[in-house]
Order: sequence, then structure tokens, then C-alpha cells
Amino acid sequence: MTVVMTNEPPAFPFDWDGTRLPAEIDALRAEPVRKVRTIAGAEAWLVSSYELCRQVLEEPRFSLKDTSAPGAPRQYALTIPPHVVNNMGNITGAGLRKAVMKAINPKAPGLEEWLRARAGALVDALVAEGAPGELRGAYADPYSAGLHCRMLGIPEEDGPRLLRSLDVAFMNAPREIEAARLHWDRDIAYMTERLDDPATGGLMAELAALREDPDYAHLTDEMLATVGVTLFGAGVISTAGFLTMALVSVLTRPDVREALTAGEHGVAGAMDELLRVNLSIGDGLPRLALEDVRLGEVDVRAGDLVLVLVEAANHDPQRFPDPLAFRPDRENAADHLSFGGGRHYCPATALGKRHAEIALETLLDRLPGLRLAVPVEQLVWRTNFMKRLPERLPVAW
Repeated sequence: MTVVMTNEPPAFPFDWDGTRLPAEIDALRAEPVRKVRTIAGAEAWLVSSYELCRQVLEEPRFSLKDTSAPGAPRQYALTIPPHVVNNMGNITGAGLRKAVMKAINPKAPGLEEWLRARAGALVDALVAEGAPGELRGAYADPYSAGLHCRMLGIPEEDGPRLLRSLDVAFMNAPREIEAARLHWDRDIAYMTERLDDPATGGLMAELAALREDPDYAHLTDEMLATVGVTLFGAGVISTAGFLTMALVSVLTRPDVREALTAGEHGVAGAMDELLRVNLSIGDGLPRLALEDVRLGEVDVRAGDLVLVLVEAANHDPQRFPDPLAFRPDRENAADHLSFGGGRHYCPATALGKRHAEIALETLLDRLPGLRLAVPVEQLVWRTNFMKRLPERLPVAW
């Protein structure tokens, strides 16, 4: 398919089908910094080459926090309060980073055993019900939601109600979404109640205990509840999204399936390459230019919105030769930008990898005949969402 770029900024995002790299990316190779029009109607610079994407993510002249400033050009309407956009920065500023990093440590006592047991129980449930099964709603989502409930120290049976909020919270919409505000208020109230619940454990119990420490007198219950809501939301949508799309790759790409099951590297050895080819990030990582910056051949002005196109960077042939090929032994596979970069590099990277590794190993070991139960062209892809996801992933085995 040939895509012709005109002088009129094209609409972005391009394509919601997660079985293929958007066709527009080939055309962007000749113009790695390109004006586009966002869902919110603003103009933005779309950055698509690996080196320039990394520059935007690492340079302090490009700010995530300021993308939520009043009057700033938007990729889409905010679905969370503006001050929450820079969430890890807020957590660090409040002195809570140590507690959060402890909670997301994949080597926490008993965590790996829990992950294996939970993945196994979910496969048991699929087998007991019989084919066809549905891997997103009955495997990836509850597995990830359960993990985050465990880390937060809240009842796992409360996971589905928090999970339902994410369908709205991560929408890409041109204007404010009333349901997003209602979900936010409801979930903040829920997490606030957990602070005073003696049955609460995990991170929320640690945060609740800080209220007795005079060094943390600046913290309010709402601030502590916000940590819980955002950790669940961002964590679940990212880990479940990556796992779901990794399963799409396994089910639609024989080379991926063979590498994970019959190759010498196994799932663990192929994880970075699996992250590199993953197409779960459905939008651009937003940054606001704080001053005039020369970006490649383009002069970006202070106040301009810049969007990092991760899937293009991860398939840049200048950085990853033969980028469409799946090669677990690729020497620089770990250079992918799927976890961001710079000051906002995802702190849960190690946990996200281990989470997906155990889920994939368990499923492929228990169900070696796993296959799509519908023609691939019948998969229905969610639109106008921050993650690229199939609505359902029907399988047989």
C-alpha cells in the first residue's frame, strides 16, 4: 500500500489494527519529524526515527508535565486531573518513591509463586469451561488486575470494578468525558476507604501508616489514594495491553511462536524482541517543547506539542536492521523504546517483563495447540484508545 503525504497535516493516530505496522510509517522515513493533526484538533510534531525519538524522551527541554498545562495543545482531552499527568514525578516529590518501588519489585517475597499460581488457575478455568476461550477477558486482564490488587493490598475481587474504569480512563477523545470524571471520583473514594480498612495490606497499608509520621504531614488522604488509583490504572493497562498484544503475535506470527516454543532462547530470552515488535502503544508519547529546539531538520518552537511514535522508532531500520523480522538474538533488541526513556522511563519495567514471561510460559506449556478460533481478519480492534487492543481474542487448543 502506498501512502501519499500532502501538505495538509494527516490525522493521527493512523491505524488501530494490531496485526500490522501502520502503512504510513514507511512514508515517514523520509520525513521523521512531521506535522500531524491530533484527535483534539491540535497540530503536533510526530517524531518517528529512533534517534530523534530518543532525543525527545531524554532531553529536559521536552516536558511531560507541561502537556497538561492550561492552553497547551492536546493530543486528546485529559481523562484524569491535570496534576496527575506527571504521576511518578508527583510520587517522587511527595517522598513516596521508595514505597512504590518496593511494591513493584518483581523479586518481592512470594510474588513469582503467586504469578505462576494465578496464571495456572486462569488456564485451569479456560480448560474447565472448554474451547473456545477468550484470552483477553479471561486471561490477560484478570491476571494483570489480580497482580496489581495484590501489590496494593486490596481484595482481588474488587479488581473487576476498578478494571471497568480503564475502558473510559484511557480513551482518546476530542473533548472532556463525563464518565472519566465520575470513574475517577468513585475510584478515589474507594482507595480512600482502603486507607482506613484494617484488612488492607500491601502498598496501601504502607501509605496509610505514613499518616502517623510527622515527616509526611504534607500528605493528604486524596494524595495517597491517587497513588493507588494511578498505579492500578497505568499498571494494568500497560501490562495487560502488552501481554494481550504479545498473544496476538504468538497467534498470528509463526516466527514468534517458533521462537518462544522451539527456539533456543525461550520466552525469557525473546522478551526484549517481543517488546520491540509489540504494537500495543496506540498513540504517541506526548511532550511539550519548553524552548525552541532544532529536531533533525525541523525547528520546533517553544509551546509545540511533540509526539514520539514508539512503534516507528522500534522498527527503524537504521537502528534495527530488517526490523520486521523477529530475532531473539538481535544484539540491540533491548534498545527498544517500549518502556519510554529518559526521566520518564517506566519504573516497572522488570515487573512488566516477568509478568508477561510467566503468563506466556504457562499458557504455551499448558496449551501447546493454542490457536485463533476466528479468522484473523475478524478480530475487532478498539479505536480511539491509548492502547491498541482487540476487543476479544477467541482461541481454541
